[in-house]
Amino acid sequence: MTFTFTPATREQARARIGLQGPAGCGKTKTALRLAEGLAQGGEIGLVDTERRSALKYAVVPGKPELGGHAFGHMTMDTHDPRNLIAAVRAAEEAGLAVLIVDSWSHFWNGRGGLLSIVEQTGSNARAGTFGAWKDANPIEQDMLDAMLNFRGHLIVTLRTKNDYVIEGKTVTKVGTKAVQREGAEYELDVVMDMVEGTATVTKTRYQPLEGMVIHHPGEAEAELILEQLGQGVDPVQVIVDELVAEGLTYQRAVQLYRRAEDRRILGADLLHPTTGQPAKLGDVIREYGQAVKAPATGVTTGTGEEEYTDPSAHSLSDAEASAPAVRSATPADDRVTAPQMRMMHALFTRVGLGAKEDREQRLQATSLIIGRPIGSANELTVDEAKTLLDTLGAYGERGESAAADFAAMVQGLADNATRAAGDALYVAAKQSAA
Repeated sequence: MTFTFTPATREQARARIGLQGPAGCGKTKTALRLAEGLAQGGEIGLVDTERRSALKYAVVPGKPELGGHAFGHMTMDTHDPRNLIAAVRAAEEAGLAVLIVDSWSHFWNGRGGLLSIVEQTGSNARAGTFGAWKDANPIEQDMLDAMLNFRGHLIVTLRTKNDYVIEGKTVTKVGTKAVQREGAEYELDVVMDMVEGTATVTKTRYQPLEGMVIHHPGEAEAELILEQLGQGVDPVQVIVDELVAEGLTYQRAVQLYRRAEDRRILGADLLHPTTGQPAKLGDVIREYGQAVKAPATGVTTGTGEEEYTDPSAHSLSDAEASAPAVRSATPADDRVTAPQMRMMHALFTRVGLGAKEDREQRLQATSLIIGRPIGSANELTVDEAKTLLDTLGAYGERGESAAADFAAMVQGLADNATRAAGDALYVAAKQSAA
């Protein structure tokens, strides 16, 4: 045997993610959303031990308006770990980019799972249950080897149960515990605790994810993980590309600033896209935002041309651009709730904006309805979410005319905002001339 070292690169690594929580907390949906981001157009497979429940999230042929996720589905009603090994091999033969095991807990305590193997082996042996682990441990290790050596990305879900400590006659609840062998989470790169669609990162090898609390994790978090693995796109270049693209608006510049702040890359070094001089990403976003704000809200003259005012008078202010920092100080009980988020998705579907590609339109409509620009629905307060839901609900009840009526209402709000901004500029110009 030859002992040699070869150069290691992160591109050789693949994500290993665990989502744990009680039934109904959103583990399966979150796994599919993360998988879509990790797959980057590749195929996704899901091993379903939950009585085919994952099929509720599949696409409905001929009804794209219902949304859904595209994935290969494998039902598994008996949970011998050796069956999972065979499923992993099938996933590799199929060339799957991401494999989801939903849930991994069943291979511990489900029908035919590891505990069943131990119990059955122990009842047939003199050594009893303790001796049965001698046969069961290699089976479990083979399962772990197959999962962790899978050539694609791996996401597993785990059920949790309440954990208690008994001291004399006192019983104390100390939290939740995943239904798997003690310490199983150490095999994973990222562990998220799920509660009603909200994930808290409780363990990670990727520093940008540390301590994050995320409503409905999805492609953004998957992209961040890919970046940490060296497989994702350069987040700085993505933002710069959007800044220099035709059609940049002030609102979009604010959203890009917030995205950069959330990703902690405002201070990233780059070469200015116009001058080629060293610059900081945050400064470049401000500059481009200043350049487009006046034209975007200018006063239209009789000739059809816009009157341009000094962009510095309408700059992307620190107060506007750093809004996420203000929001992060908002008390937790004032933030949009998971049930509100779920209702938003359902009501946006009713007014014709439920598709994945409609995200920008949903954000624009939301910003106009609540009266301030946002880059994500997670930024809403409880009261803002109520206002949005009331509006969506009112238009969603209009049946066949819901989508058209809602679109007309949003356009009216946009027109009013443009006129108001134009009036303000006109008044400011007159005051300056005086």
